[in-house]
Amino acid sequence: MEKIYRLLIIIAFINFIYSCKNEPKTQITENKKGEKVELKYAQGFSITKFDTHTTLEISSPWPNSELSFKHEFLKENLPVKKIVVTSTTHIPALELLEVEQALVGFPGTDYISSKKTRALIDNDHVRELGKNEGINTEVLLELQPDVVIGFGVDGTNKTFETLKKSGIEVIYNGDWVESSALAKAEWIKFFGVLFNKETKADSIFNTIEANYLEAKKIAKSVTNQPSILSGAMHKDVWYLPNGASPEAQFLKDANVNYLWKDTNSKGSLALSFESVFEKAIDADIWLSPSYYTSLSQLEEANSHYNKFSAFKNKNVYSFSNTTGATGGVLYYELGTARPDLVLKDIIKICHPHLLDNYQPYFFQALE
Repeated sequence: MEKIYRLLIIIAFINFIYSCKNEPKTQITENKKGEKVELKYAQGFSITKFDTHTTLEISSPWPNSELSFKHEFLKENLPVKKIVVTSTTHIPALELLEVEQALVGFPGTDYISSKKTRALIDNDHVRELGKNEGINTEVLLELQPDVVIGFGVDGTNKTFETLKKSGIEVIYNGDWVESSALAKAEWIKFFGVLFNKETKADSIFNTIEANYLEAKKIAKSVTNQPSILSGAMHKDVWYLPNGASPEAQFLKDANVNYLWKDTNSKGSLALSFESVFEKAIDADIWLSPSYYTSLSQLEEANSHYNKFSAFKNKNVYSFSNTTGATGGVLYYELGTARPDLVLKDIIKICHPHLLDNYQPYFFQALE
């Protein structure tokens, strides 16, 4: 079980992609300068509109990438009719844009939580493509999608090289590389280009952004900041969000006292149990204790966990118990697309008197 959940976390943030830059299927001669679409937060992609086509450029497909990838779409070839995506984080964009019917294949369909897309899977509309680290190329080629959306760490992947040689467009999605939650959510505009629904994508994102900023404003009004512990041990190391990470940004915007807020890197902190225990023994709330789904599971993993005040007071909250019909964790699927819901969950847990009538969407107290 631990291996499965760790793999899912990896799949949600880093994956794979083909190795070489896609060339446009149709040679396009640009007679005049296009109009670049303004993006509010995202930095990893850009959209440029021309009279005859739209250009989608991916500039940050993975961290510290020195490559960029340009894809050009003739107006008559949009919207795409058939698509394969490779991460559950792509599913919400399809559903928000109401184009989930275009999904024809996915690697690891059991990880998908959404009822709408699960219905498509149950009706054999979406083919199982195997595992992310070993996609069934034969089935994927049989599907002949217009485009495959992947994402990766270094740009080397034999499966996608095979697809490219077969004439199938493969595009990086680098939303996970972005440094803020709203920047990640803005990648719905990436899908808006593919389905010729850019106006709808803009409207959806603007609503998510407004909800997020309103929740942040509400949380700013409180004076009491509960102290927050996060993460848990893996082997001999306690992993928890660094102070400049998107996860820590949620805690800052929820107006809480994250005990490691003054660290300044974007990834994870790797600490000893002793250093965490010394600093967080009296923390008010423990959020996201890895993949654990109950207090007893936590205690079985490490008998010292029960010495934390948050554990003793049953103030431990996780998203691991909010799952789909086949066990996929909803947070890993929807959390990137809906940071407004994530923020509201944290605010409601940490400031229960705020957000009247709001019920947390992902997080539940561990029993």
